[in-house]
Order: sequence, then structure tokens, then C-alpha cells
Amino acid sequence: MLAGSVAAADPLPIPDGPPLLTIEGNISNTNVGDTAQFDRAMLESIGMVSFTTTTPWFTGETTFEGVPMAKLLDLVGAEGTRIEAVALNDYRTEVPIADFAKYGTILALKRDGAYMPIRDKGPLFIVYDYDSASELQSQDFYSRSVWQLARIVVK
Repeated sequence: MLAGSVAAADPLPIPDGPPLLTIEGNISNTNVGDTAQFDRAMLESIGMVSFTTTTPWFTGETTFEGVPMAKLLDLVGAEGTRIEAVALNDYRTEVPIADFAKYGTILALKRDGAYMPIRDKGPLFIVYDYDSASELQSQDFYSRSVWQLARIVVK
């Protein structure tokens, strides 16, 4: 493990910067009350991955970089079968937790090498590699791709 990275058995540190994400619900590893809050540095310390895919929201191929959703949920000790993903504008949808390991879904912080601002689907965006499986190119999966993500409730 790299110095400064967070392991599932380690207690979560308190965010130094403004929290970008709050996870609540059926979780066992918390840092602020009954929630797990993450700033950008904490999310990046989990370990970033990337893929390039086409989406219905951007022209051509787009490279996304972020944290594997399965790893993030393991870190907070999530116990459940689904999450409710809640955006800054209160858009919410439920996503099966099984999607994350099956499809390598990420919580993207960067698009084409740059952090995503709120006005452009940031700062956090649940993204699938839509080109990796034909079933991902459907409204079912597009609706699970929450941008401006602010909160996750594990159910």
C-alpha cells in the first residue's frame, strides 16, 4: 500500500478540504457522525483508475479518471444491495451495488485530464465504460450515471 492511502480496515481521516461526497446508510466505517465524508485528496488517495469511452453527453471518446465504486464502498464497509445516488440538484436514482464490480464503474473526478467543475457535470460523476458491453448503452445505465453527485445512501 502506498503511503497516505487508505485501507478498508483503517479508520477514515476527517476531510481537510471541503467534503465533495457524503456516504451514509448501511456503512460501518465513518468519520463524521454516522457518515463517511470525503474531500478530493481523500478520494484520490483510494487509488485512481481511468478508461476511455463514448457517452451520450459528450462528442467522441472521453477519458474519465476516478475511484472504483466497488473499492469506495468496501472502504466504508457498505452492507447492502443498492445505493441511492443523490446529485447536488437533488436528482436521485437507485443503482445496484453489483453493477460496480461487474462493470468496473468509477466515481469520476476528471474528464480528459481535468477536474470537472459543477457547471460541467462535476465535481463527481458515476460513470460506466459504456463501450465495454452493449447492455450499458441503454437508458437503464445512463440514468444510473449521476453527475454532480453529492451523496450516496447505502441500502
